[in-house]
Amino acid sequence: MRTILEDIKLGDGATTREAMTTIQKGSIEIALVVDTSGKLLGTVTDGDIRRALLGGAGLDDLVEPFSGHLFTRVGLGTGRAEVLDLMRARVLRQIPVVDAEGRLVGLHLLRELVGGMDRPNWAVIMAGGRGERLRPITDALPKPMVQVAGRPILERLVLHLVGFGVRKIYISLYYKGEIIEGHFGDGSDFGCEIGYLREAEPLGTGGALSLLPGIPEDPLLVMNGDLLTEVDLGAMFQFHGIGRHALTVGLREYTHTIPYGVARVEGDVLTGIKEKPTQTWLANTGLYVLEPRVVARIPGGTMYHLTEAIDESLRLGESVGAYRIEEDWMDIGRRVDLQRARGDEGTS
Repeated sequence: MRTILEDIKLGDGATTREAMTTIQKGSIEIALVVDTSGKLLGTVTDGDIRRALLGGAGLDDLVEPFSGHLFTRVGLGTGRAEVLDLMRARVLRQIPVVDAEGRLVGLHLLRELVGGMDRPNWAVIMAGGRGERLRPITDALPKPMVQVAGRPILERLVLHLVGFGVRKIYISLYYKGEIIEGHFGDGSDFGCEIGYLREAEPLGTGGALSLLPGIPEDPLLVMNGDLLTEVDLGAMFQFHGIGRHALTVGLREYTHTIPYGVARVEGDVLTGIKEKPTQTWLANTGLYVLEPRVVARIPGGTMYHLTEAIDESLRLGESVGAYRIEEDWMDIGRRVDLQRARGDEGTS
């Protein structure tokens, strides 16, 4: 990022000729005008220069007067989904990133956000559940289509996959699946190809994989459709491949604190009390990578959970990887978790 930024920066005293040279050098169709403190003053595109030249500007005229001063920018920490929204709404291919003082610190490129490298891997998102614990919200729509920060959870997952170069995505459907299919269509509006695995009856967390049109040639990513996560999928695929695992499970530390003093007792004698002890476990996050041979073993037309696939791989002596997820992860299957994801807003 630093190299790209250095290549496309212009001082506020730059000329039209210098702007043209900078745009050509950067090869991303934009130059960024900054002052001596690094504050972003404006943007210059090929279109800006053409309009300026047609309006009578000369190659040695200052570029600053016709640079875009009402440009779109985002702050540090703005998520991929929000940046993509802005790019779609304003038909942009680049959006600068600035800090709290307005200094240029980064640049989002559309080509990078939608995946600089296409992966051969397929992904399956399990989205057929009824979401009983989120009623009455899920009386009207399927759980994965519940919105957090103005966007359906399932759309966030699709964009996250696309951002890591996954272009072939299948979504399992059962409860109110027509709403999901109507929203995503064939996936072309989201930079991918989406197919649907339609369950005639609930098939569990793994049974829908038997509905795939064939056995994938590369490791398959499977994820629950009610997750909010920023997991590095590239790192997870790499971990799976390096370990030569038959199946990899995404795990995350889950800590629970008992809100009471816990007594230690021997017979009828109290030997001590530990105040509010904390215990930590590695919990299943609902993210998996499966080798094709594991997918091929999944029985068709019957309830089947991926925990059964794990057990089978272990019985066969196959390696099962334990991938620890350090990035943000949240399951919104419960009302309290949905409220937390929404910043304690209402759940209606």
